[in-house]
Amino acid sequence: MSVPCVRVAREDGEAVRARLAERDIVDDAHEIAVEEGYLYIPVTDPRAVPDEYDVRTRDLPQRDRQTMPAELVDFAPSYERIGDVVVVDEDDTERARALADAIAESALPARTVLNRASKIRGTERVRDWEVLVGEGPDATETVHREYGCEFAVDLAEVYFSPRLATERHRVVEQVGAGEHVFDMFAGVGPSVVPAARRGATAVGVDINGTAIEYLRENARRNGVADHVTAIHGDVREVAADWADWADRIVMNLPHSADEFLASALTLAGDSCVLHYYDIQHEDDPYGPGEAAIRAAAEPDYEVTVETRHTVRSYAPHELNVVLDVRLDRV
Repeated sequence: MSVPCVRVAREDGEAVRARLAERDIVDDAHEIAVEEGYLYIPVTDPRAVPDEYDVRTRDLPQRDRQTMPAELVDFAPSYERIGDVVVVDEDDTERARALADAIAESALPARTVLNRASKIRGTERVRDWEVLVGEGPDATETVHREYGCEFAVDLAEVYFSPRLATERHRVVEQVGAGEHVFDMFAGVGPSVVPAARRGATAVGVDINGTAIEYLRENARRNGVADHVTAIHGDVREVAADWADWADRIVMNLPHSADEFLASALTLAGDSCVLHYYDIQHEDDPYGPGEAAIRAAAEPDYEVTVETRHTVRSYAPHELNVVLDVRLDRV
């Protein structure tokens, strides 16, 4: 049967499928086709597909009907997958239990179901979890695949968000071979590792020691250990050792990135691109970040804002945004 679908390179397939799923436009009634290195992902509404994707019409076989969680509960479920771990966010105990049971009974490939039990807290950016399905010390550990890379992660020990996959890929696509890339808050390496795979020399710093252990493992897992340096520590205490080194700096700590701008300028070379993440009110989402960067960098650097981009809605009337800023030493 001829249906609309998104044509995407195979290595990008899971991240693109996840983004289409966020918009609830993946056509589960038809199979995903694979041909000559491309996936063809069927969609229910081609008008709702983001403009950057290639929409085509193609004959795809109908999928054998599989039961999904939404068919087993009497409410609209919300969940996200990280490897073979499924994460839910339910305050109601009975509803959380019902959803976990539905996930376990469905065709969704899930080894563990976790419910968020606290907000992200502390400098190490971790949260508590309620294990609804799964057991053993490795219940919160998984391997997540994203744009052709694999990332081992323990959700109880480190911060990781699959929702940022598209944004990470947007930044990594700008990285050129031979660049020096510095991630100031690197986590398990979802920006560092793919940057190294594109031929960069990459340094990742994180105050969470477990995250740095996973970063080293993930660099080995993806074959880039020789191009990655992983450092456990506060980047403000590390920056002087890498002064004037970076061609590109990732600052994804949106609640407090402005507190680390002095360190970013220590790291920056004569010409450097800064990816600065912020959370601000929708009335002026970019102004405060740009003002902070200019106050820290001028007059020593010429500041050029190359991109103002909204990553996602963070809370009512609040946006998670990024500024891609070029710094040229005067």
